[in-house]
Amino acid sequence: MNLYIRYFDDETLVHSVEEALHFLSSLDDMEITDEIVSELEKFMNSSAMYPKHIKVRARSFFIVIKTTAESMEEFKAKGAGQLKLEKAAQKEALASYDEPQPGWYAAKIVFKRVVTLPETQKCHYVDTTFVCKVKAESPHDCYDKVLGHLRDRQEVDVRSQFPSIKSGNFEWDYLGE
Repeated sequence: MNLYIRYFDDETLVHSVEEALHFLSSLDDMEITDEIVSELEKFMNSSAMYPKHIKVRARSFFIVIKTTAESMEEFKAKGAGQLKLEKAAQKEALASYDEPQPGWYAAKIVFKRVVTLPETQKCHYVDTTFVCKVKAESPHDCYDKVLGHLRDRQEVDVRSQFPSIKSGNFEWDYLGE
C-alpha cells in the first residue's frame, strides 16, 4: 500500500512511512514530531482506507490517503475515474428504487425517535432501529409502507425524524415472491 500526502500545495506519492517523513521534513514550516511519526505508522499499519488528517499545529493539517497507485499520475487518473464510477452507481441505485419488483422485502430503518424523560418531562432524540419484512411492489413502496407503519404507531411521537430513502439509514433486500 502506498501513501498520497498533501500539505497545502505540496503533494507526493510515497511507498513507505520513511519516504513520507523525508517528504514532510523537506517542507518549509514543518516540524516532525513523535506524534506525527506515530500517527503515520499507525495509519499505514491499520486496515483503515479512509483519508486521514494529521495535525501539524493549531489549524494546520496534512492529509494522507492510502492507495494502490504506483505513481502520482496513476493516483490522479484513478481518482477521477473512481468518482465517475461512484456517480454512475449512485444514479443506477436511485433508479432502482422505483423499478417494479413485487414481493417480500427485508427492511431496516434507523430513525431519530423523540423520547420524553419522565423525571424532567424534557424530550430528546434517540437513534432507533426498526427491522421488518414487508410485502411491496418496489423498494420505494417498501419504504413508504415502513414509514406509514411507524407514523401510525401510538408510541412513536409525531416529532420523530425519518431518513430519506437515499440515506444510508434505510436498507432493503429483496427476498423474492
